[in-house]
Amino acid sequence: MSQSAGKKLTGLIAATFTPFTSQGEVNLSEIGPYIDYLTEKQGVNKIFVNGTTGEGMSLSVAERKLLAEDWCRKAKGKMEQVILHVGCTSLKDSQELARHAVEIGVDGIAVIAPSFFKPRSAESLRAYLQEVAGVAPTVPFYYYHLPALTGINLPASDLLEGIETLIPSFRGVKFSGTDLMDFGQCVSRILPHWSVLYGVDEQLLAALALGASGAVGSSRCKSSSDMLLKLHNSLSQILSFPCWSGFDLGVNKQLMNEVSGLQLGPPRLPLMPCPQEHAVSIKQKYQHLFPIR
Repeated sequence: MSQSAGKKLTGLIAATFTPFTSQGEVNLSEIGPYIDYLTEKQGVNKIFVNGTTGEGMSLSVAERKLLAEDWCRKAKGKMEQVILHVGCTSLKDSQELARHAVEIGVDGIAVIAPSFFKPRSAESLRAYLQEVAGVAPTVPFYYYHLPALTGINLPASDLLEGIETLIPSFRGVKFSGTDLMDFGQCVSRILPHWSVLYGVDEQLLAALALGASGAVGSSRCKSSSDMLLKLHNSLSQILSFPCWSGFDLGVNKQLMNEVSGLQLGPPRLPLMPCPQEHAVSIKQKYQHLFPIR
């Protein structure tokens, strides 16, 4: 386990894209430059790997292990914390990835709720998470709440009831829902060593006002606290522009290619790549709001 694993997770955490070749295979050669871009150009030193932005649910277990190893190895000495998403639709696959996370020394693991056979209650979801966390008891554990994609609308705040007795390694929630009342309830119920991290960029300012410990997302740029309102308004503009013209992970990934100069490749099917001319128009809007120096 990393020496940073006991440190409370706060601040900005970049949700990383998975680099692919043009043929759709994992491209490890871009991970080093990607880490340098985040640390040197964006001032970000914490990452969330193999999550939704990273298309983790479209990767095989073997690919996810390969990526986790490479991210951890190349982030050593550059990133403060590497949080690894290990959630799967299969409990056994999630446990296999959690055990592997222990071996490679990640700073935390996160698990999304299974979304095919869905937990019907907070109790059943807690039991599922307990089974995954139990195979990696020394690693900080986070619940990844994403109801829009999982179809599970159980309040995250209900899940927190008594969870520390079931999962001693529990350290918080990555809350990627839009229900700010539920988010506020989560904040009111956290223990001092827990984190409630927000993951919806366009509502970040409201989440910070409610007491968010930090934020996880892909639409990030360097900012100081006194620029948060300006940043929020600019993010709302940059996100609203592609939303009406068709915004999804494929667009977001192509935009990162355009803005960063990285070669992250297309998304994996069933997601479709973004037409380059569409990405260029979004890039122009982005550069108007956030001039690249």
